[in-house]
Amino acid sequence: MSTLTTSDGTEIFYKDWGNGQPIVFHHGWPLSSDDWDNQMLFFLDKGFRVIAHDRRGHGRSSQTASGNDMDTYAADVAALAEHLDLSNAVHIGHSTGGGEVARYVARHGGGRVAKAVLIGAVPPIMVKSDSNPGGLPLEVFDGFRAALVANRAQFFRDVPAGPFYGFNRDGAKISQGVVDNWWRQGMMGGAKAHYDCIKAFSETDFTDDLRKLDVPVLIMHGGDDQIVPIEDSALLAAKLVKHGTLKVYEGLSHGMCTTHPETINADLLAFIRT
Repeated sequence: MSTLTTSDGTEIFYKDWGNGQPIVFHHGWPLSSDDWDNQMLFFLDKGFRVIAHDRRGHGRSSQTASGNDMDTYAADVAALAEHLDLSNAVHIGHSTGGGEVARYVARHGGGRVAKAVLIGAVPPIMVKSDSNPGGLPLEVFDGFRAALVANRAQFFRDVPAGPFYGFNRDGAKISQGVVDNWWRQGMMGGAKAHYDCIKAFSETDFTDDLRKLDVPVLIMHGGDDQIVPIEDSALLAAKLVKHGTLKVYEGLSHGMCTTHPETINADLLAFIRT
């Protein structure tokens, strides 16, 4: 296995396939780099170098008890980019991974990043507050934490079987394999890291990060995203970035990279090649 040891001793697992312009994929909570299998194979076949890592506490990386916050996640990516000597890279992040991309590019990406993509991403901020009245109440995320503590294995079945892929919608074509793969990835990670990451993805404010991005940014969001509501994420993020393009996919879910890869991959390829 390919791993990088960070300055605090955390082992970060990563995949690094092929040659050409690098594309770095950042996964969502509580998954792993395996969530990008379709995209990794697609872009490898198109002649790109494809890279994906398991965030600390997730997948095959160390099950950390500390450092499970967005600043550290971004620093881990910076260490990986330096380790692999990446330049002219495209960073693509889904959900929590979109927040990781925004913070990494804003704080560490100078000279290494060509473009960025945020898919169903959490920026600018998810939780409701006086300054963010359209956000989700803190009680929603408290409920996530309570469900994780009570029965993580069942919680990690209920999320993909329901809102994540829109399998709770009338007429939805449910894939048990997709549900099982989500569960498999989630249960590989550490409960403490997953618990802490709920705060990281819901309460981190990425407003300044978005304003600092000086590379082209593609913002992609499902119109029926039940996990990260579009009104308080993509629509606001598109107004904050300097060089942004917003694409909304009517009727598609939070997990549209898995349910509709042919659509998402084609649009990603067009953006990267433009």
